[in-house]
Amino acid sequence: MTTRFFLWLGQLLQRNLGTSMTYNQMVSEVIAERFEASLALMGMAWLFSGAFGVLLGIVAGAKEGSFVDRAIRLYAYTLASAPAFWIALLLLIIFSVTLQVTPICCATPPGILAADVTLWQKLHHLLLPALTLSLIGVANIALHTREKLIEILHSNYALFAYAQGETTTGVVLHHGLRNVALPAITLQFASLGELFGGSVLAEKVFNYPGLGEATVQAALRSDVPLLLGIVFFSATFVFIGNTLADLSYQIIDPRIRFGKSA
Repeated sequence: MTTRFFLWLGQLLQRNLGTSMTYNQMVSEVIAERFEASLALMGMAWLFSGAFGVLLGIVAGAKEGSFVDRAIRLYAYTLASAPAFWIALLLLIIFSVTLQVTPICCATPPGILAADVTLWQKLHHLLLPALTLSLIGVANIALHTREKLIEILHSNYALFAYAQGETTTGVVLHHGLRNVALPAITLQFASLGELFGGSVLAEKVFNYPGLGEATVQAALRSDVPLLLGIVFFSATFVFIGNTLADLSYQIIDPRIRFGKSA
């Protein structure tokens, strides 16, 4: 086993991940093709979950104890504990089967050549899987942003701003946003790993031909080269995401830059 690992590592250094037994292609080619579809799905879900998570967290924190705050917390606690496949099936039943406003499967309409598929058709098929991942990703960011903003609103400098006649909206805009931004970015980039895991289940439910669906097929058919390649690629992807998060801190808060005083 050790010998095989070092042989695989040696091939990896030569950019050779092996051949997939499932797709009869080079693993690097399978990952490149599937990731192109998954990137649009995860990218849209990642942006939506981050934007709506921060927005809901700010609203809940600013309206602490109100009906709006309780409603947002109920939503967040419910979705945070809900499995991705259950949310996917629920949305599929509501929007695809009952209301019939979204496609029931696939990334493109069946029977149409890839060259003939329009951008709207791609987005139409992408909407429900992305919504599934977004709804789940919103919860943690919203709850954490809420707690951080409440802490800021009860801080000494916020109380001093209130004493000078500042409104809650002004305190949030002038003091809250920058302080909640760094924790929110940390959580957002840290969620890339969870996003990968959620995409596996969501893509299987919607039969979306992305990297998650390829992972399931590789596991079912014991395609070890493809599984190892996907694990290595996902780890690299998450590592790059966390590195970008660290670099973005210096842009949001210049005090973090080396050589700068607080």
